[in-house]
Amino acid sequence: MHFPVNIPIGSHSIPIHFICETLSYFIGYRYYAWLRRHTPDPISNENRLLIFIGAAAGAFIGSHVVGVLENPTLLRQFSVVYFMGNKTIVGGMLGGLIGVELTKKQIGVTVSSGDLMVYPLILAMVIGRTGCFLAGLEDGTYGVASNLPWAINFGDGIRRHPTNLYEILFWLLLWLALWLTEQKVKLTNGSRFKIFMAGYLLFRFFIEFIKPDYFFNFGLGVIQLVCLAGILYYYKVFIRPVTLIDNHA
Repeated sequence: MHFPVNIPIGSHSIPIHFICETLSYFIGYRYYAWLRRHTPDPISNENRLLIFIGAAAGAFIGSHVVGVLENPTLLRQFSVVYFMGNKTIVGGMLGGLIGVELTKKQIGVTVSSGDLMVYPLILAMVIGRTGCFLAGLEDGTYGVASNLPWAINFGDGIRRHPTNLYEILFWLLLWLALWLTEQKVKLTNGSRFKIFMAGYLLFRFFIEFIKPDYFFNFGLGVIQLVCLAGILYYYKVFIRPVTLIDNHA
């Protein structure tokens, strides 16, 4: 396979990454809409729309702010173009979470709004990361050099950890684990989303060690610090797992 993978159209081509990213939004939303039609939802349509707006605004700001801070040595070249050209999923997720919580506080919604989004988000992430993988070096989501049998040459002659494929595998395993768990027990309101967020933040914290990121002298990078902040926010998922299960179901 030659990277990046693009779809030729006459004398031009369309990046498969762009197609996958577009499909991830479209298919993820359609899956969410289907689930909402078949799942009781205590949140009204109007409030759901406001929560979506809050999530989108928070995700936009968070993804770009963390993306810009990811490599502090490049901050001196800060510009609008640089800001818009740098983004990261971790920042988007936590920024979206902040946007949702602020919006819910303003409109008086107290129940969890994230459970219904978990499976659609996982599907969207799988599709999106497939595009990241096919984009090769252009996307910047590859890992450091490796001699492992499954290491991949993304076009520069260096075999690397395919960290984007590792993430796809993580999402598929999380999806399966959540689905199997919910066949046996009933999770409390909001627990599915907490497991989703805490699991991904923990995964990203460790996977960053095999990515060519900027690391401070104490051995951690910006994304890892952001992950730690998110993990601390969800600390109850790790120390009080019993509260995630409705024993009265």
